[in-house]
Amino acid sequence: MPRRLRHSIAALSAAVLGGLLLLSEHRADRTNCSVLAAGQTLRWYRGNIHTHSLWSDGDDYPEMIALWYREHGYEFLLFSDHNTLQEGQRWIDALMAKKGEQALARLKARFPEHWVEERTSETGRLEVRLKTHEELAAELASPGKFLLLKGEEISDHFRECPVHLNATNLRELVPPMGGDSVYDVMQRNADAIVAQRERTGQAMIVHLNHPNFHFGITAEELARVRGENFFEVYNGHTQVDNDGDEVHASAERIWDIILTQRIARLRLPLMFGLATDDSHDYHDIPSRGNEPGRGWIFVLARELSPDEIIRALDRGDFYASTGVRLSRIATSEKGIDVAVEVEPGIDYTIDFIGTRRGYDPASEPVKDRRGIPRRVTRRYSNDIGRVLKTQTGARAMYRFDDDDLYVRARVTSTRRHPNPSAPGEYERAWCQPALGPAGRAAQ
Repeated sequence: MPRRLRHSIAALSAAVLGGLLLLSEHRADRTNCSVLAAGQTLRWYRGNIHTHSLWSDGDDYPEMIALWYREHGYEFLLFSDHNTLQEGQRWIDALMAKKGEQALARLKARFPEHWVEERTSETGRLEVRLKTHEELAAELASPGKFLLLKGEEISDHFRECPVHLNATNLRELVPPMGGDSVYDVMQRNADAIVAQRERTGQAMIVHLNHPNFHFGITAEELARVRGENFFEVYNGHTQVDNDGDEVHASAERIWDIILTQRIARLRLPLMFGLATDDSHDYHDIPSRGNEPGRGWIFVLARELSPDEIIRALDRGDFYASTGVRLSRIATSEKGIDVAVEVEPGIDYTIDFIGTRRGYDPASEPVKDRRGIPRRVTRRYSNDIGRVLKTQTGARAMYRFDDDDLYVRARVTSTRRHPNPSAPGEYERAWCQPALGPAGRAAQ
């Protein structure tokens, strides 16, 4: 389809769905009176929503990957292979695939003979059929215990900049929509997922993957995207530069810039932060590859079903983690109360981070040696994303200041991550931001 025609269709769809889109955006405005804690009707469910298999560039069969997550204490898993859904007939060269003989031998050892379908190609090559989402769910899912979600990593780009978005609980494949800028690519792909959600009535979310992968995304670009209220504050891939560098802002710094702009200038919903694996490598763990078990989310929901998980995410009823477990997150008009599920011999530091009304909004571009501005997140005052309070221990409370636009909490453990994406990582947890008094007034 010609780009001009494709863009015209996308623009028309966006216009038709404009009212619905604006309504959907308000779902991500976090209520300021909530208590997130397990109880008689609610429980925490652990899951990963960024996973790759042999359907794209992972190195193992999806059933083996699902088993790894199920056996390591996860309750839900999303397969998000690049620009594909696990549906239809897909045969792969069993020996030329990643970890070919090793992967096939493990699959056969774990599953009965009738499960693995093999054939010989016209060129004499051994081929194996990849199982579909429906087949995998029928074999491996267990009501109330383990859920497989259907999804896709929409892998797009603008020039040399990768632009990847994950769609969770997708019904139909979304092809990369393209665009005339990084922002335009993000917006068009987000619009396509929102359009499918509204057309089908199926609960689904879209989130921006690894903003620092090849440093393709800036905070200023992502802040403006409508209908996209989630991003990865932590991604377990070894090449995504979560912490940034001397030129590029970290993912957490990007988060604070986005939150400040969305509340104070753009009047858009809060951006929620996810932790994911982005796993590709499942053999010989740990091997310093892009492995499972590095980052995940805990979602508080009434039951383990796609609708309940997605709705809880939309409400912000979850936290991101690389090892720290929380027992309670309470938000009220007065402030935030965070309680850690303590492990023996481990100490915790709880930081409350936010921006206050009256902050210095000035910024400056990052320039190269010739003095030419680089296409990276701008540099802002330390007023944005300040540490407002730090407390050691397993519980901490923060009382809102009248000038608080938003506040979020980060918990850092004294235990090193056992298999980090980058050297020196400690186990952490990130709570979702809450609007402060000034932020509520601005909305």
